[in-house]
Amino acid sequence: MKRSPVLIVTLALMAACQSTGGLSAADKARNAPFAADGSEKGVDGLLVGHRLMEAGEFELALRAYLRAAGEQGMTPDVLSALGSANLRLGRLGQAETLLRQAVKADPTSVPALNNLGVVLMERDKLGEARGVFQKAFALDSGSSDSIRENLRLAIARTDAAVYDDEAQSHDFSLVRRDEGQYVLLSQL
Repeated sequence: MKRSPVLIVTLALMAACQSTGGLSAADKARNAPFAADGSEKGVDGLLVGHRLMEAGEFELALRAYLRAAGEQGMTPDVLSALGSANLRLGRLGQAETLLRQAVKADPTSVPALNNLGVVLMERDKLGEARGVFQKAFALDSGSSDSIRENLRLAIARTDAAVYDDEAQSHDFSLVRRDEGQYVLLSQL
């Protein structure tokens, strides 16, 4: 007698539907995951992120800062931290946006101002960077060496840019050709 393939598949499916008894109550308890203790508070995402930044794990730090944002909201500290992580990851546009939001929320935040100045320097916005560093330096009362050095570099770069522009605008010199005719040297 030939069996139909449909009949064989149907019988196999019906056999699979039988109850095997499953795990006993003791086995279920033994294999259950540990329960989370809801009374304990987790480690602050900002603290974890700062430690990861020090360790050079910028992508993981960004995730920790995002977790902090979910727990605390978008506070100026969280915005500044997110901007700093994006800066270290080379995402200058995102870093600038976040750091500007942090400075807008807390205009006296020295770390946010300093990091915004760094982003502006990287994006060749030298004049604005210099002003931001000057404000950070003033708020910090000049006590931070890194802010003082950043301000010094910003001043040097803006002065160099001014001198370079002046040098480029004065590249031409007059040369006397014939009687009373002067020609710019670059036109020869």
